Amino acid sequence: MSAPAGLRELLLSRIADVQDHPQPGVVFKDITPLLDDPAAFGALTEAFAELCERHRVDKVVGLEARGFILAAPVAIRAGVGFVPVRKAGKLPRATLRQAYELEYGTAEIEIHADALAPGERVLVIDDVLATGGTADASLQLIRRAGAEVAGVAVLLELDFLAGRQRLEPGLKGAPLEVLITV
Repeated sequence: MSAPAGLRELLLSRIADVQDHPQPGVVFKDITPLLDDPAAFGALTEAFAELCERHRVDKVVGLEARGFILAAPVAIRAGVGFVPVRKAGKLPRATLRQAYELEYGTAEIEIHADALAPGERVLVIDDVLATGGTADASLQLIRRAGAEVAGVAVLLELDFLAGRQRLEPGLKGAPLEVLITV
């Protein structure tokens, strides 16, 4: 899925490029101007909520941290539950944990062990698909919880980082829904 031209233009006009953040040579895609615009944020929420309906989703998973901001209003709009996937050590009850490879080292994410029920259909939502490591680890957590991956939805895909190629085996045929590819 790609955003219709009008939506794509609206969303892109509200995403700021920040040069050399968080380090020299990196162009950070800042979505805070989009969040500050109720029309743009509402249009984005509606687009993701339509995906929930299309894929018959029971819950949405938001990836820390900007995925929380996007996924929570989608869950409300779609009438489904919201489940946060957090960095290891941040959730207060029993969790499932998944390690994954970073460019230099490893990281771990967690989900509450009781957050998903067997057979529930889950859509993962995040702001950016970069290298795909966090999204792929979240798919593993969802399946370990017994739930079904309905798909992954992102606002932006940074095509040059090849996250799609890393993520595709873990999708196991579930769709990757990208509104904008840059």
